[in-house]
Amino acid sequence: MHTDQYNSRRSFIKQLLAGSSLLAATAYASCKPSRPLGHIKGSIAGANSAAGHLLRNAASLPRPSRSIDTNVLIVGGGISGLSAKRWLHLQGQDDVMLLEMDNHFGGNSHYGRNNTSAYPWGAHYIPVPDIRNTELLDFLHGINVITGYNDALLPVYNEYCMCHDPEERLFINGLWQEGVVPNSGLANKDREQIENFYKLVEGYKTAIGTDGKDAFAIPIHKSSADEIFRKLDEISFGQYLQQEGYDSKFLLWYLEYGCKDDYATDLAHTSAWAGLHYFASRKGKGANATASTVLTWPQGNGFLMEHLVAQAGSAGMFTGHSVFKINESKDGAEVFVYDIAKKESYAVNARKIIFATPQFVNKYIFADAGITSKKSAYKDFHYAPWVIANITINNFPNGRGLPLCWDNVIYGKPSVGYVNANHQDLGLSNKKVITFYLPYISEEPDAAREKLRSQGYDDLLAIIVEELEYAHPGISDNIETAELWIWGHGMISPRTGFIWGDSKKIAAEPINNKIFFAHTDLSGISIFEEAFYQGINAAKQILNS
Repeated sequence: MHTDQYNSRRSFIKQLLAGSSLLAATAYASCKPSRPLGHIKGSIAGANSAAGHLLRNAASLPRPSRSIDTNVLIVGGGISGLSAKRWLHLQGQDDVMLLEMDNHFGGNSHYGRNNTSAYPWGAHYIPVPDIRNTELLDFLHGINVITGYNDALLPVYNEYCMCHDPEERLFINGLWQEGVVPNSGLANKDREQIENFYKLVEGYKTAIGTDGKDAFAIPIHKSSADEIFRKLDEISFGQYLQQEGYDSKFLLWYLEYGCKDDYATDLAHTSAWAGLHYFASRKGKGANATASTVLTWPQGNGFLMEHLVAQAGSAGMFTGHSVFKINESKDGAEVFVYDIAKKESYAVNARKIIFATPQFVNKYIFADAGITSKKSAYKDFHYAPWVIANITINNFPNGRGLPLCWDNVIYGKPSVGYVNANHQDLGLSNKKVITFYLPYISEEPDAAREKLRSQGYDDLLAIIVEELEYAHPGISDNIETAELWIWGHGMISPRTGFIWGDSKKIAAEPINNKIFFAHTDLSGISIFEEAFYQGINAAKQILNS
C-alpha cells in the first residue's frame, strides 16, 4: 500500500552509484524490545466482519417488514461506489440510493485521528496521474489538488499535496540509505542486473501494441490487447525473471517488495504482467511534477474519499445497512437489506443496481438468486489479509544514515515498512504517528486469515515492535499507543492468469441490463485510480442502458 518505489524523485542510477560509498554497519545483537510492552495502550479494530459474516447465514435474518423504491441502488460505499454515486449526481441523477455495510464509507481509504495526527487505515497516496486520465484530473482540479494548468496544458499541483522531502529510505546493513532500491553492499553483478531491469522497464513504459495502445496503462482497461504483452499474464513474475536471467537477491527482494506492497503477493504467485505493470504504468506528469511525484495527506486517501462523499450528494447514503439477497423482477430487482442498528430488514425495489462490492461478498448475495453465470468465477479471486498499525511515538529515535522519511522500509522483513503520517505537517513536534503495514502472504489467504484470527493484540504488537526494534533499537520505550486494524480481505491479488483471464470478465459482465458491477477486484489491482474508474464505468453503463 505504498508508492511506486521504482520511480523515485532521485535518479535510479544515482542510487546505484551512491551505494559504493556506504559502509556496512555492525548488525545489532538483538531486536527484542528493551522492556515489556505493557505501557503501550491500544486495541484491535477492523472492518465490520461480524456484519459481513451475516451473509453466510442470511436465512436467519428477519423477513422485510417494509419496502421502498429507488431508480438506482448502489451496494457498497468504498471508492468505487462513491465514484459511481458522484458521477450519477453530476449527471443530474438524484434518485439514487447507496448502502454501505460498515459504519463508515471509503473501504480501505478509511482513516482515523488522535491528538497527534490524522492517519490512514489503508491506502495513503496516489501518484501523479497520466494526463490522458481526464476524469481523474477533473476531480483533482475540483478539489484544489490541481490548482490550474500552464500554457502547455500541464496540471499545476498543489505543493501542500505533493510529498515533501525526504521521501523514502531503506534500512539495510545496519543503516538507512536513500531510496528503497538496495545500494549498500552490492557486488558489480547486482548493480548490473538492477541497471538492466531499469532499462527493461523503460522499454515497457514506452511500448505500444499493434492496436496503438500502451503496453501498460492506468486504468488497466486502456492497456494494449496485443498478445505479445498479454501472454505475460500466463506466467508468474518469478518465472519471467528467471527466464530473463535475473537472480540478484537484492533485485529479487526489491521486486517482491513491490508485489507485496501493491498486491500482497510474492514473486511465485504474481502474474508477470501485473509485476511489470507495477513498474511500467506510471506515466503522469505536471508543470511542477514528474511520474515519480506522490500526492499524499496525513489521513491518506481518506482526503480523497471525503471529497467524493461531498460531491456525491448527501441524500440517500446510508452506513450500517447490509444487502443479503436479490431477486430479479420485471422492472428491475428486489433487494433485501438488513439495518444492523435496528435489527430489521426491508426491501428496496430498484430499476437499476450497481454492486460496488468485492466478489467474496457477491458470492453470498447471489447464492440464491438463480444466477449461475457468476459462480464459476469466484474461486479465482484471492484476497490476502493485512494488519495496519498506527503507532504514536513521543520521541522518534535517530538511526544511522538518512533521517526519518515519508516512506521507510526495512530490508528482508515481513512488513512493507511504515509511513510517517505527520510528514505533510508543517509543525516541529517530536511526537509522531507512524503507519505500519504488514501483509500476511506466507500462507494461502484462507490459512493466513485463520492464523490472524488466532493472534490477539499482544501477539500482533510483539511482532510489529520486534521489527521496529530491529531498525530502531529502544523505540518501544517511546511508543505511547498502538492502534491496530485488521483487513481480513485487504486487496485483490493479481495471481498468474487472473488479469486477462475469464474469471474477471465473467464477474464484471452486467446481468440482463439491470445489474452492473464495479470494484477494484474487477480491474485486478487495488489502487484508487482503478476504483475511481470502475465507479464511473458502471455509472455510464446505467446512463446508457
